[in-house]
Amino acid sequence: MKLVSLFFKGIILSALLLGGCVSVPVEQRVAEDPWQGYNRAMFKFNAGLDKAVLKPAAKGYRWVLPDFVERGISNFFSNLGDVPNSLNNLLQGKFKAAGGDSIRFLMNSTFGIAGFFDVASSTGLEKHNEDFGQTLGVWGVPSGPYLMLPLLGPSSVRDSGGFLVDLAMRPQSYIDDDEVRWGLYAIELVSARNSVLKLEESAGLGIYDDYEQMREVYLQRRKSLIANGHLDDDAAADDDALRKELEALEGLEE
Repeated sequence: MKLVSLFFKGIILSALLLGGCVSVPVEQRVAEDPWQGYNRAMFKFNAGLDKAVLKPAAKGYRWVLPDFVERGISNFFSNLGDVPNSLNNLLQGKFKAAGGDSIRFLMNSTFGIAGFFDVASSTGLEKHNEDFGQTLGVWGVPSGPYLMLPLLGPSSVRDSGGFLVDLAMRPQSYIDDDEVRWGLYAIELVSARNSVLKLEESAGLGIYDDYEQMREVYLQRRKSLIANGHLDDDAAADDDALRKELEALEGLEE
């Protein structure tokens, strides 16, 4: 469930900017978030679910498992994510990146023992994060209204549809045993929440502190990902600062 990690990453970026100011015209906010009543209710539901279930589960997961096992599980799911990464890069016409993702998957699945060790990164193969929502955006499909998904968090109409396609690209979607398949999804969700927990604690911020900041940063980040860095100077500088801050915090997980 590669997009779970992507959605959580959007939440992390939101949390990092809670103390900042994201200025968006009222007219634009209304146009991008016409279902705000539902979205705010779902935001509140997700916050309650996170407080009652996901966050305690992530803390228990971290308490029970040694750090190297946590990293191995995270690497395992990240490796599975290289399959949709490769396919989406191919659909976007980024053939070199698609080939690199395929090599990463093959290398980590074999030499990395089913992906538990990320040997590909040590050889210089870059890790990409592509999804079908980005692919649709590259093809010119508009984002549509902002949409808060149950459990998964911030999205849009386009990205929600893309999420379903990405699920179909994931290798674990083809496991016949329902218990094994859904068990893997559950472990991946808790693993992703555990990663967010570490970043959350490092930043001293909560992921469900502010609805509007989460929405604005998520939408801006998605636009940046689809533009592949081709932004105006100010937006590019802001995006680069966000990326570097996130990478610095992610480094604390190691």
